[in-house]
Amino acid sequence: MSTFGNYFRVTTAGESHGKSVSCIIENCPPNLALTESDIQPQLNRRRPGQSAITTPRDEKDRVTIHSGTENGRTLGTPILLTVPNEDHRPKDYGDKTIDLYPRPSHADWTYLEKYGIKASSGGGRSSARETISRVAAGAVAEKWLAETYGVEIVAFVSSVGDIQLFKGGEASSLSDDPAFLALADTLTRARVDEFLPVRCPHPDAASKMESRIAELRDAHDSTGGTVTCVIRGAPSGLGEPCFDKLEALLAHAMLSIPAVKGFEIGSGFRGAEMRGSHHNDPFFVPEELTPEQAQTWGIPPSRLRTRTNHSGGIQGGISNGMPIFFRVAFKPPATISQDQTTARYDASGEGVLAAKGRHDPCVVPRAVPIVEAMAALTIADALMAQHARQMGMRVAGGAGRS
Repeated sequence: MSTFGNYFRVTTAGESHGKSVSCIIENCPPNLALTESDIQPQLNRRRPGQSAITTPRDEKDRVTIHSGTENGRTLGTPILLTVPNEDHRPKDYGDKTIDLYPRPSHADWTYLEKYGIKASSGGGRSSARETISRVAAGAVAEKWLAETYGVEIVAFVSSVGDIQLFKGGEASSLSDDPAFLALADTLTRARVDEFLPVRCPHPDAASKMESRIAELRDAHDSTGGTVTCVIRGAPSGLGEPCFDKLEALLAHAMLSIPAVKGFEIGSGFRGAEMRGSHHNDPFFVPEELTPEQAQTWGIPPSRLRTRTNHSGGIQGGISNGMPIFFRVAFKPPATISQDQTTARYDASGEGVLAAKGRHDPCVVPRAVPIVEAMAALTIADALMAQHARQMGMRVAGGAGRS
């Protein structure tokens, strides 16, 4: 399926070396102020060619709104967004050896097994170029979330290879790390982008990460990393109690991003090593919560808070009004300019394949807006599901009165 969401629905289309990529957004609320200028900033953060440590593919990724708006306002009808591929080079994949050998750790073999045919150039739909549509749709969802609920979503690079922003030390998890907790409360996208090209909000760690990526680029190799995301201001009550728990929906969204191999929320895997007496998040009444603090935490002054947040803002699969935070692990990019041994498609033997084309030696700096976009789409869809539930409760309550 190329559709994400049940209420705020997004369908994407397009291949890495085709004419364009696009998406259709259904059920975006009407009368939302929306123009290309609301979407373009996030596409600029995702686009290739941003620095010497990203792919040199020169794409401007200019978005055009074709339908669903009039006079700068949404109509409530489907929104069609397109972004042309201006610097696609199918000829980079003209070497006939690519027709003989599947590229190691690419989707060439699995797509052929599934469809009986594959894109002749690049990764087709498996390429990260497909994520343009996600980022464009996510920017629309983010604007609705920010204007209607005050939701803020900020992601940043937290590791590259074995270079970690948060060392852990005596802290058992991110949810115990004072450095992370302080950052999670105040970090903005503008602050994250002060640390380009890596987008790790710490000068020493960012410098080391940039050097490592450049070193691997020069060695025609690649590395992975992690992106940490914080959602502030998400209302309580989002998510379903069983199969569509909010953390399950977020995991689904993140694991659908190309190159993602891991997801953890709140205390994550380190939480499995903690005792319940330490891991439990006690509730308290925020008697002296100021309006500014309430806005930061995303809850009214009269609502309960938890003293700790090992749960990552979600309990029983439902948001509790505290900040939601999670970490996403990206594998090293599979395209490396080195000779690699692989088998032939027809299983007649092995050979050597030199992968060609342009690629990132590390995807995490450009993955930051992709993670933010998928988080926004997930929260927007969960909010609409909750709206539908609440409407049904009001209708049922009214039906019982005489």
